[in-house]
Amino acid sequence: MKTIGGYHIGNYEDSISIKDNIISGKRYRFTFLTDRLVRLEYNSNGVFVDTPTQNVIFRKFPKVNFKISQSETIMQIETSYFTLAYDKEKPFTSGKLTPGNNLRITLNNTDKIWYYQHPEARNFGGINYSLDDFNGKLKLSRGLYSTDGFAVLDDSDSLVLDQSSNYKVRDTKGIDIYVFMYKKDLGLCLQDYYTLTGYPSLIPRYALGNWWYKNSKYTNAEIEKLISDFKEEEIPISTLVLGNYWHNNLDPLLFDNNNIDILKLKNFLNANNTKLGITINPELPVKKDTLSYQNISKTVTNLQNDYNFLPLDITSLNMYATYGIRNWISSGIDALLIDYNNIKDKNTLAILDQYNYAMNGLLLNKRGLSLSRNHQISPHRDTIIWNGKTKVGWDTLEILPRYYSTASNNGISFVASAIGGYYGGIENFELYIRYIQLGVFSTMMIIACDDGKYYRREPWRWNAAESLIIKKYLTLRNKLIPYIYTEGYIYHKTGSPIIQPLYYKYPKIYDEPLYKNQYFFCSEMLVCPITKKKNIIMNRVVQRMFIPEGVWYELESGKKYIGNKYYMSFYKDEDYPVFVKEGSIIIMSLDNTTELPTNMEIDIFPGKNGSYKLYEDDGISNNYKNGGFSITNYEFNYNKDSYQLIISNTNNPGLIPSTRNYKIRFKNTKLANITITSGTNKISGKSYIEKNDLVIELSNISTGSELKVICEAENILSSMERLINDDIKGILEDLEIETTLKEKIDSILFSDLPIKKKRIQVRKLKKAKLEPKFIKMFIGLLEYIETV
Repeated sequence: MKTIGGYHIGNYEDSISIKDNIISGKRYRFTFLTDRLVRLEYNSNGVFVDTPTQNVIFRKFPKVNFKISQSETIMQIETSYFTLAYDKEKPFTSGKLTPGNNLRITLNNTDKIWYYQHPEARNFGGINYSLDDFNGKLKLSRGLYSTDGFAVLDDSDSLVLDQSSNYKVRDTKGIDIYVFMYKKDLGLCLQDYYTLTGYPSLIPRYALGNWWYKNSKYTNAEIEKLISDFKEEEIPISTLVLGNYWHNNLDPLLFDNNNIDILKLKNFLNANNTKLGITINPELPVKKDTLSYQNISKTVTNLQNDYNFLPLDITSLNMYATYGIRNWISSGIDALLIDYNNIKDKNTLAILDQYNYAMNGLLLNKRGLSLSRNHQISPHRDTIIWNGKTKVGWDTLEILPRYYSTASNNGISFVASAIGGYYGGIENFELYIRYIQLGVFSTMMIIACDDGKYYRREPWRWNAAESLIIKKYLTLRNKLIPYIYTEGYIYHKTGSPIIQPLYYKYPKIYDEPLYKNQYFFCSEMLVCPITKKKNIIMNRVVQRMFIPEGVWYELESGKKYIGNKYYMSFYKDEDYPVFVKEGSIIIMSLDNTTELPTNMEIDIFPGKNGSYKLYEDDGISNNYKNGGFSITNYEFNYNKDSYQLIISNTNNPGLIPSTRNYKIRFKNTKLANITITSGTNKISGKSYIEKNDLVIELSNISTGSELKVICEAENILSSMERLINDDIKGILEDLEIETTLKEKIDSILFSDLPIKKKRIQVRKLKKAKLEPKFIKMFIGLLEYIETV
């Protein structure tokens, strides 16, 4: 039976490497785990670790082929990727003046050499502990991605797991590091990393919806009003997180019954398809004369003062697990936000995250969910990284896209920020909507802020037009859950990060500040985040973008972009630059919950053949580990005069709704002759053109039968080329300028004159009473046009 401490471990003995992969002496031990990964240990007492640690749970890799040549004092070991040279028994470090004298590893057929305490200056970084103290300059930790082609995991200080599944400090201090020598094969490096530390967990489905977290002292009535307001506005909310006031200051483990009736609250939230999370802090003591104190005193005798859980030991951890975590699980708490902020005590975060995850699994066969700052101890196994209490402001927003994608360098995909910013700053709609839009195309969407009546996080507190834009994107987030959940399953099975920086495929982008925030989202999308204020005069953001190789379409407008080129576009508050590859199939829900949808939208971006496998399960239990999941295949065949879409379920169709309603959207497609069959039956549906897309609506389609849709028309795909002239005409149309002046400006901007002469002609419009601010703006637009 699994234990809490060993929950992620398949077999305790799997932490012991096979003898064929080990070379050792009195004070050193080298273990070759793959031809890219080597474990290096040095201990002056000759004591080495074979037990699992907080980081590392598997070392029983297959036999590695390597060649060794050695004398009494020197050895050289070569694999297909690297060559290790070592002066036997000497310390790994040989001083700053002669680094690598005692121990060095060379990447074969390169000039790249690693040595102990290498500065790794070309490491692209990994996410740090948190962004609580962010002051305008992002400080990253180290990650696995480096243009040197090597990286290090230092496991020297992590706790070890004993046979009783308790974590303890190592018996003696020594060096215990893992060196990844992967050249340019980052994907293989991540495979080695996950095999070593465990593959990512599968996140609960509800976690991908819209979260609400305001650090207010809520009552049942106030929560019911809040959820009802969201429901009335038809804005889906999946999870409500209570801040620091759900308990009183005397007992941090139990709900304050004066404010919240937890049973009544859970019944209400369950009826409204909303999960419940709470904020906890193990630093808070349990005061005397409380129920939790009485319970603890039955086990911990001779208590004299308040009971403190920290520093954690076996007893205090058991008390926290029994009277805290177990109690919360039995009360129906779905998620814990661990608000313990102590960078010097990451072990507490790591252990509490694991305990919550494991106890949910052991007690309820359920996937636990913990959010905490980054303890950096293999958090991909059981933790969503909460980057802390960030300040409201453009500076914070500007670094978030890079922060999200940098997490991939640590093998992490799930990172949460306070959408809108947590505290301080100035409430501003433009900033807020850019936060929301970024959240939609990130792995987590948590609308959060500190207590205070003037934080405007509720969508209905903005004007009508602004509220509609917020609703549009929060609804879109909920629609994308089937797609993102499938990508989460792919991440769980293969380790391929959901968010990947553009520089994985285009390293030069890393040094280009205009484009380094871009990232690939899931397998089909490219996001070019807006993190700057708009030009007030034109009421748009000027966005420069790099579109990768291939043909891409703007997600909403369907405009076509030819790849491997730089572009400039203009975006209003309601627009956001997200692109989808041709041949992609994006599968969405049209239901307002996070449950398996009955009403679905299938967006297809024609231009070439494509396919997608939609993964579905119950979203919360661990039954998927025993085959409790369903796979639906979506196959699109493209021809210039016809389309064919086939939807078929090949695995456990009984786990999904027996019938579904489909809204199939072929982007940029003309009206066509349509043939539809479900199984052997020919059926009909409603078809029409909407925003240049061919839309087909089908009702009550059996998910157990193959659905085939054929569309036929000559040159069926519309081009919808993206033209910068259209963008500029839109800007000109919206400006408050006399119509006759607009005609003159149009005749200049879209003439065949060289850019230089166009500038001169625009400046001359001062005589026609064109305001200087508009002259300056149009001169700027001409400069932009010149760069495209």
